[in-house]
Amino acid sequence: MFVDRAKIIIKSGKGGNGAVTFRREPFVPEGGPDGGDGGKGGDVIFMADASLRTLMDFRYKKKYEAENGQDGMKKKRFGKNAEDLIIKVPPGTVVIDEETGLVMKDLVKAGDSFVAARGGKGGKGNVHFKNSVRQAPNFAEAGGFAKERNVILELKLIADVGLIGFPNVGKSTILSVSTNSNPKIANYHFTTITPNLGVVEIFNDGFVMADIAGIIEGAHQGAGLGHKFLKHIERTKVLIHVVDISGSEGRDPIEDFDKINNELRLYNEKLALKPQIVAANKMDMVSADDPKYLEFKAYVEAKGMKVFPVSAPIHEGIHELMAEAAAILHRLELETPEEEEQYEFFDFERDDVEEDFKEVYTSVADDGTYVIEGKQLKKIFDSTNFNDSGSLRYLYKYIEKKGALEELKRMGLEEGDIIRVFDYEFEYIEEF
Repeated sequence: MFVDRAKIIIKSGKGGNGAVTFRREPFVPEGGPDGGDGGKGGDVIFMADASLRTLMDFRYKKKYEAENGQDGMKKKRFGKNAEDLIIKVPPGTVVIDEETGLVMKDLVKAGDSFVAARGGKGGKGNVHFKNSVRQAPNFAEAGGFAKERNVILELKLIADVGLIGFPNVGKSTILSVSTNSNPKIANYHFTTITPNLGVVEIFNDGFVMADIAGIIEGAHQGAGLGHKFLKHIERTKVLIHVVDISGSEGRDPIEDFDKINNELRLYNEKLALKPQIVAANKMDMVSADDPKYLEFKAYVEAKGMKVFPVSAPIHEGIHELMAEAAAILHRLELETPEEEEQYEFFDFERDDVEEDFKEVYTSVADDGTYVIEGKQLKKIFDSTNFNDSGSLRYLYKYIEKKGALEELKRMGLEEGDIIRVFDYEFEYIEEF
């Protein structure tokens, strides 16, 4: 089964906590603090792997978590850094942040990678908090938070040439006789419900060609499986537009040609501007001087496109069609440099930094309690030893340094009022 879209949850590793330990050796009665730092949590990394073709694996596993960093140890020993979690995806995968809907990264070619969620930093051991006043700090820093994200993975096929056209016009047959592909072929609508890829070898060179599943009228609005199919055309350089010239199913070639191009234009203007070659397929059922074929040929050529009469089952006209596609690809390579797709990218790394280090927030609860909160404050709060006056003083001084107390005073805070920091409440005293 070809799977080209998946939703998953990723979570980086939490940083290891700093250690609260003291040097204990014979003849060293007051050895002082020697707690080591915690290890860094594992990052979550996406990497494009050429051996993968679909997003099938993500149908069965929905959550991916990196390991946490190891806690610090005595004798100033650092905790071990956690290994990064590498998630492999097919080349052509676009990683999207579900919350914002913005693209985090477009992994176009094999080997492309990026860090989608950074692991938390290791917390500092109590050895870092010793000073001239605080000789035996009975607290350490908690490890940095893990980062969790909901992401959407979308696979857009990377093919040089795309075969487009209504269902049952012969696209799969053209692919099978032109390449090493072996798609399922039958004489009914929507034979192809997943894109097929093949390599066309011509002139001692080759290109990748994709059979884009049948597009129907209204595809740009998602009719049928429209959006799923149309997005695969976005990365192609050349389109081969296949039309059933015989009208064997009551279709009108000119009408079909216009409808498909209209769907491309309505979905994305850029698709309608891609170079197009037109394959008038099933010519074994009409003659070269058939009025229907001649009318169609004149109509298409008036729009500046070439028409190639082909009969896929007997390979007639296939070589000429592929040679034209190869020639256009070669010309495009010489004329235009490779361009990256334009997306509105989500600056998730800056978002992580801002979220981790924003100033503390102050407010007044309905019961009159003064509230202080913030993500970085939570990290220090979790590290606080509430049975140790030095640890409490460190928390208080951090809140004061961030300007939270001054802000609360402007809100009406007076001595004796209650301040709540997460689930801890204390009475405000001017001189702590």
